[in-house]
Amino acid sequence: MKKQVLLIAGVFVGSFILLSMTSLTSNEQEKWEVPSKYEKMENPYAGVSDADNIGRILYAKHCKSCHGSKGKGDGTKAKSIDTPIGDFTEASFKQQSDGSMYYKSFIGRDDMPSFIKKIPDEEEQWMLINYVKNM
Repeated sequence: MKKQVLLIAGVFVGSFILLSMTSLTSNEQEKWEVPSKYEKMENPYAGVSDADNIGRILYAKHCKSCHGSKGKGDGTKAKSIDTPIGDFTEASFKQQSDGSMYYKSFIGRDDMPSFIKKIPDEEEQWMLINYVKNM
């Protein structure tokens, strides 16, 4: 009887550990909480034309290696990163507010670095958001 109880307890504990380690599949990402301040942030360049292709140029320089040339999360560095890479072409991405995209891009978390120092110019930051939004 003791052996059976120990066996059942061992199976239960082992199952719990396995389940907790595999709670996210490779295509899922832990929910990214965006502070209300950013969620409500408005894009001051929402209607501005990017005649100089600033967004595209910045994307190629800073984002393409992870997010891929078409924004699908399949860049050359994507497989070497532990965190699942976002797909900019998915409806769930496009439904986010501009402020949410800004926060994720310029504040960052985990494997997604902050780009606030690499792209300090506010207009350039928003041109990049505009470019990514339209992928």
